[in-house]
Amino acid sequence: MKMKRDDIRNIAIIAHVDHGKTTLVDELLKQSGVFRSNQDVAERVMDSNDIERERGITILAKNTAVFYKDTKINIIDTPGHADFGGEVERVLKMVNGVVLVVDAFEGAMPQTKFVLKKALEMELPVIVCINKIDRPEARPDEVIDEILELFMDLDASDEQLDCPFIYASAKNGYAMRELDDEPKDMHPLFETIIDYIPAPEGDPDASTQVLISTIDYNEYVGRIGVGKIDNGSLKVNQDAVLVNAHDESLCKKVKISKLYEFDGLKKVEVNEARIGAIVAISGIADIHIGDTICATDNPVAIPFQKISEPTIAMTFIVNDSPLAGKEGKFVTSRHLRDRLFRELNTDVSLRVEETDSAESFKVSGRGELHLSVLIENMRREGFEFAVSKAEVLYKNDENGKLLEPMELAYIDVPDEFSGAVIEKLSQRKGELRNMGASNGGYTRLEFSIPSRGLIGYRGEFMTDTKGNGIINTIFDGYGPYKGDIQYRKQGSLIAFEAGEAITYGLYNAQERGTLFIGPGEKVYAGMVIGQNGKAEDIELNVCKKKQLTNTRSSSADEALRLTPPRVLSLEQALDFIDTDELLEVTPENLRIRKKILDPTMRKRASRN
Repeated sequence: MKMKRDDIRNIAIIAHVDHGKTTLVDELLKQSGVFRSNQDVAERVMDSNDIERERGITILAKNTAVFYKDTKINIIDTPGHADFGGEVERVLKMVNGVVLVVDAFEGAMPQTKFVLKKALEMELPVIVCINKIDRPEARPDEVIDEILELFMDLDASDEQLDCPFIYASAKNGYAMRELDDEPKDMHPLFETIIDYIPAPEGDPDASTQVLISTIDYNEYVGRIGVGKIDNGSLKVNQDAVLVNAHDESLCKKVKISKLYEFDGLKKVEVNEARIGAIVAISGIADIHIGDTICATDNPVAIPFQKISEPTIAMTFIVNDSPLAGKEGKFVTSRHLRDRLFRELNTDVSLRVEETDSAESFKVSGRGELHLSVLIENMRREGFEFAVSKAEVLYKNDENGKLLEPMELAYIDVPDEFSGAVIEKLSQRKGELRNMGASNGGYTRLEFSIPSRGLIGYRGEFMTDTKGNGIINTIFDGYGPYKGDIQYRKQGSLIAFEAGEAITYGLYNAQERGTLFIGPGEKVYAGMVIGQNGKAEDIELNVCKKKQLTNTRSSSADEALRLTPPRVLSLEQALDFIDTDELLEVTPENLRIRKKILDPTMRKRASRN
């Protein structure tokens, strides 16, 4: 018989990127007494990964739990970027309701729509939290209208439309039920969660059923499955069976060696857990997302929606440049293969395939950001390798017509730059769907554009809008192939010989375009050292010294003025490289090079 577990609430915090989810979770942790009064707490304590901290984004969904009065509230903080949408889709299986966080100035954004649509499809009750109401330009009343319109567009039921609204400033640590209430603390949000989000229910006497929705990985214990107990209970040393709704052949006997529940930011070992609890299970070597742990006498899998397919791919190749193996710790194909397949332990939206060559692997993901985060993590761990330009993954429909992934791009730009943005995106096969005034002298543009058209565009977009534009994209299914797109109008400046770059050689080279290197840097033949002002590639000798004779004095060199080189970040380098180039990634350097280093072979290949 089904019963409710009134002492537990399971919620996910969902929102568009940068609307303040992680800061809100911080405040809930602080005000529920998770930290000691004198404890030094990092800001955005949930973003535990270095890259998450530096970029101020959440990449992996995180579990935590707080106690309010006598109720345990399990909270899952989810990512806002479309590239990590796979994370959001699965964690919603673990919860009974969501808190939708919306910026009081920006209002409903593309990812707000994406995450809300997923929650409404799963019939989850929603609490809307209008955050950042302390912003001087906040417009909470208009934002509420936008959110209600969004609910109607997404065919929300009458119960879902009748959702509670909370006004908060996560940064200042308060939430209010009405705009004119006195701001005190987060208690109104805690109360609303307990009153409005239903308690989990299940049959405590039925056979065990736990759906694994997230995988954590730990060097010491291996894979850790995280999921909610839907029925029955789970005990340490219990014998169980692993089954999967999408794979009928899977039926594997396992033993529960360790069981944890969440308390604040820690995992606490328990001997037994009951229905409604979110638990972490270690000791099962090849547990995967979507697996169900069942009692041995009644193995019934819980259905699970499939993860969205990747839309973009890159080739990861063992570094074979003349400078290979000098800067990285892990350089062989075995190192590269093991590391990429290990990433599959925790990242479900990623695919890794072996190719005809043992030296290269095809890695597919949800977007450029998704793959660039993997590349950055690997170079920090000491890996050295090369990657090709990102390419989209095509499909064919039943009539054999070529289909390509499409995106919806929502762009806010200052009015004076809207013409330049429309022109650039039209060249990249974008169709303007909508255009309207946004707030504060900004124009809101809405484009439908092939995913290919956005590869390498962000850097250009920042230049065109002088850093003031905001671009958000979201995957919009597959559409008919839109024709060829020219990525880059300028050619590359290529080093002619190996050696060390010298001021005299660079001084002559800088007249041809923008340099990426300065004096004293090692170069090799076929390495890209800059961007040409014109369309073709040019080979230059930047290692050339000035001939000293008795009529030329060596001090004449001192007058040579070099323009500072343009140092590319990882994203800019990935955007810049062309289809015949590779990016050499080492822990210390990023170098762009031609795939074929030998100039004669390169010319022959381009003729063919």
